[in-house]
Amino acid sequence: MKVFITREIPETGISLLQKKGFDVSVYKKDEPIKRNQLLKSVKNCDGIISLLTDKIDKEVIDSMKRCKVIANYAVGFNNIDVDYAKSKGIIVTNTPDVLTDSTADLAIALVLTCARRILESEKFVREKKFAGWKPKLLLGVELRNKYFGILGAGRIGTETAKRAHSFGCKILYYSNSKNEYLERQLSARKLSLRQILLKSDIISLHLPLNAKTKNLLNQKMLNLLKPEAILVNTARGEVLDEEYLIKMLKRKAIFAAGFDVYQNEPKLNKELFNLKNAVLLPHIGSATNEARNKMSLLAAKNIFAVLLGKSPLTPV
Repeated sequence: MKVFITREIPETGISLLQKKGFDVSVYKKDEPIKRNQLLKSVKNCDGIISLLTDKIDKEVIDSMKRCKVIANYAVGFNNIDVDYAKSKGIIVTNTPDVLTDSTADLAIALVLTCARRILESEKFVREKKFAGWKPKLLLGVELRNKYFGILGAGRIGTETAKRAHSFGCKILYYSNSKNEYLERQLSARKLSLRQILLKSDIISLHLPLNAKTKNLLNQKMLNLLKPEAILVNTARGEVLDEEYLIKMLKRKAIFAAGFDVYQNEPKLNKELFNLKNAVLLPHIGSATNEARNKMSLLAAKNIFAVLLGKSPLTPV
């Protein structure tokens, strides 16, 4: 049986599939696969490992003559028309859990980088401007006793809350359902989106992208933020109005923002590059050796489970 992988991923998953006897082919260029190449490559495959950069829509699914499983190398799966795949008898899977810690770590790193103005400080030293200690040089803020708002209290949101709590933050969260762990172990409070935006000193986004969350943090909602607020996003760029957030940062209507994802990724709004109070990362939430190897392995396990007639490990 043939498996096509739309971009090179860590060898752990590829080796596993090959050991199981699958005929594995990989798109070798270090760039998103071109549309015509994708349509051609998936035509006669039994299984596909796709990335978030691959739009697996009706046209692509219709071109699959014998595919039984699409294993997305990501937690999110908004790049795939899941309902249409299901109507064609194709199972879609993702890679949850294995990148939870890496993304939560990065969310806190973004918060600390914003709060302590680390990028500004590092640049200050590199430009040889450091002339000794000064009482008011690059003042930031501490995390202790700050209200830390978690938007999306799933796996990653929960782990981020645990890390924030260890810094002495008071946890607030917005979620469709009650998070018993956060309330019992961290004394967290479940509030409405409006209440959290009004009350929080720090806000970390962990929402999936869907019809309900797209542009959830619109201009009206963003205007609720405190002038001293820090906002970080390791979820999806489209969950907030990025253009308006940039305007707020330019006029210092909030303290700072940290971005790991963007509204029109990989194309970035040029205004971002001129902001001293914005931290810009290249979508590296899961970019650890541990997480990426586990993602590769889990995607491969989902492929061979389905193709061998078993239940997938992580269906969406």
